[in-house]
Amino acid sequence: MSFIPKVLIIAGSDSGGGAGIQADIKATTYFKGYAMTAVTAITAQNTIGVQSIFPLPKQIVIEQINSVTNDLAPDIVKIGMLADEEIIDYISSNISDYKIVLDPVMVATSGDALVSDEIINLIKDKLINKSFLITPNIFEAEILSEMKINDLENQIEAGIKLLKLGCKNVLIKGGHGNSDNINDVLITSDGDEHIFKSNKIISTNTHGTGCSLASAIATNLSQGIDIKESIKISIEYVQNGIKNAPNFGSGNGPIRHF
Repeated sequence: MSFIPKVLIIAGSDSGGGAGIQADIKATTYFKGYAMTAVTAITAQNTIGVQSIFPLPKQIVIEQINSVTNDLAPDIVKIGMLADEEIIDYISSNISDYKIVLDPVMVATSGDALVSDEIINLIKDKLINKSFLITPNIFEAEILSEMKINDLENQIEAGIKLLKLGCKNVLIKGGHGNSDNINDVLITSDGDEHIFKSNKIISTNTHGTGCSLASAIATNLSQGIDIKESIKISIEYVQNGIKNAPNFGSGNGPIRHF
C-alpha cells in the first residue's frame, strides 16, 4: 500500500465551499492526502462576500486538535484562519513539534477583513516563528512586514523581513500585484531567493486560491517532495483550477479542485 500523508488542517469553514476548510480538504484529497480538520470559525459567506463570522469556542477547537494529534499522528499541519487569542496560544505551545504551513488568513479575496489587529499581532509573535513555511498574499505581507509592496523588489524585501520573524521559509504570493505576470517569491532560511513566474489569468473565479495553494503545498511537502517542487506543482494546480473554474455564483467564484 502506498504512503498516504495525513494532513491536519486548522482553519475556518466557508459556507460557500470555495475557500477555508472546504477548499483545504479538496486540495489535500486531490494530491492523495488524508485531510483531518479542526474548525476554528464558522463563516456565512458566498461568492459575493463574507456576511458573518462566528468564532467557535476555544475548548471545542482545542479538543478537535487533541483528538487528531492523540490518535492519528499528522505528517504535517496546515493552519489557516484563526480568530481567538487563546487558540493561537495553545497552537503555539502544543503544535510546534509538527511541520507547519501557515497561511496567515487576514483578508478575503473579496477584500473583507477577517481578523482583528490583536490576532494579527499574535500570529506575528507566536506562530510565524514556529512555521516551516508561511504563504501570505501581497496584502497580508504588507500587514506583516509593515511596508508597502509595489513591485518585485519590494516583494523580495518584504520576504526577507518576514524571514526575520523566525519562520524557515516565506512564499509571498503575487496574484494581487499590478503586473501582467504573477511573481510568487520564495525566500528560504539559507538565503535562497526563487521566483515562480506564471501568466496572470483574468478571471472572477479566484475565491479560495490561497487556501487551496497552501494545502496543496503542505500535502506535497508531506510526501517528501522538496519545497521548490512542491510550490511549483501547487501553483500549476491552482492555475489550472482558475482556467477550468465552474463559474458558480454571481461574484468571485471558486476554482475547480478536481
